[in-house]
Amino acid sequence: MARRPSKPKLAAELAGIGRRFYGRGWVMGTSGNFSAVLSVQPLRLAITASSVHKGTLQAAQILEVDDKGRVRSGAGKPSAETLLHLEIARARGAGAILHTHSVWSTMLSGLHATAGGLAISGYEMLKGLDGIATHDHREWIPIVPNDQDMPRLAREVRKLLDRETAAHAFLLHRHGLYTWGHTLRDAERHVEILEFLFEAVGRASGNRVIG
Repeated sequence: MARRPSKPKLAAELAGIGRRFYGRGWVMGTSGNFSAVLSVQPLRLAITASSVHKGTLQAAQILEVDDKGRVRSGAGKPSAETLLHLEIARARGAGAILHTHSVWSTMLSGLHATAGGLAISGYEMLKGLDGIATHDHREWIPIVPNDQDMPRLAREVRKLLDRETAAHAFLLHRHGLYTWGHTLRDAERHVEILEFLFEAVGRASGNRVIG
């Protein structure tokens, strides 16, 4: 098994992702949160601190948390959504989890909430998702009702992940995107692919998104 990168390396990479995503308009202000798995047994995550501006994110603002979301190293509080990252890491065996708050994902999650999810098919960019080899693929992106009770929301997310085993991502209603990957590079690619697809679908939908 390949050795996992060190916390300083992952922290620097997470900070770089935050600044790049801010530049793309996917995590404005203090929105969004990012994590990478430091170890599996015991489960440890490197994760963004709460309420930090992603456009100026620094490695020092990345904390280490344990499998309960408790800080093991670093200054500050972890992201309020740390429990969601932990559930995704457990359920998917992910090496990294990224959460964005783009305009398109937020609008589409509202538009398709009553259907329980958003189906995207026929786009060449779908081949950028892990395991997808053709544009002739239907990607189902479930939509989860938003909730400020994080333990309860984490339980709902785990149920969803256990049920939707083929999903590469999910949306929180009028909130944003969660996706993951075996590595940070994989997770970042998934964000890029999905945000492209959201914008393409949103623009094609025209007034239905705006209304």
